[in-house]
Amino acid sequence: MSRTLPFRSKDESRTNFFPRFLRDPRGLAAVEFALIFPLMIAFYLGAVETSNMLTANRRVTSVAYTAADITAQAISISDADMTDIFAASSAILRPFSVTPLSIRVSSVVANSSGVNKVSWSDGFQTAGLAENSTVTLPAGLTSPGTSVIMAEVTYEYSSPISETVTETITFTDTAYLKPRRTSAVSRTN
Repeated sequence: MSRTLPFRSKDESRTNFFPRFLRDPRGLAAVEFALIFPLMIAFYLGAVETSNMLTANRRVTSVAYTAADITAQAISISDADMTDIFAASSAILRPFSVTPLSIRVSSVVANSSGVNKVSWSDGFQTAGLAENSTVTLPAGLTSPGTSVIMAEVTYEYSSPISETVTETITFTDTAYLKPRRTSAVSRTN
């Protein structure tokens, strides 16, 4: 017994193609994935970029507090000590580049009138504050005759993975710590 296949004309097969295509579920997941995949990649890269920015911001805070803490533990600071403090503090920022990092450590002493003046100041990739210049500190931080170590950190963050975000974001933080072993940390050469 032989079967005969129904004969279809070319016009008839063309007109039936689109309704059959719309009813056919094969390949639907692949089409949906192809439509959603670029959006998934954008969300993933956005999450990675946001995570990198938050990490850099937290490390800037750590750099500021580390520089102030190490300095506040000393009785006197030499040039070699400052080099070591800057090296130890900037190492915290790794794996981010330290090229756009600047650290300024200053000893601020309140004179007998309660005016805060810079006793000494050093900078890493920035200039120190001028000696005897007036500094505004948060209220209640010093009283006449006391001092505080002030570490200011600035970091110009640029995205390591994104070519679309071309502008830099500036993270800054300032840490204030009282000297631990003396009333004021002195500076030697």
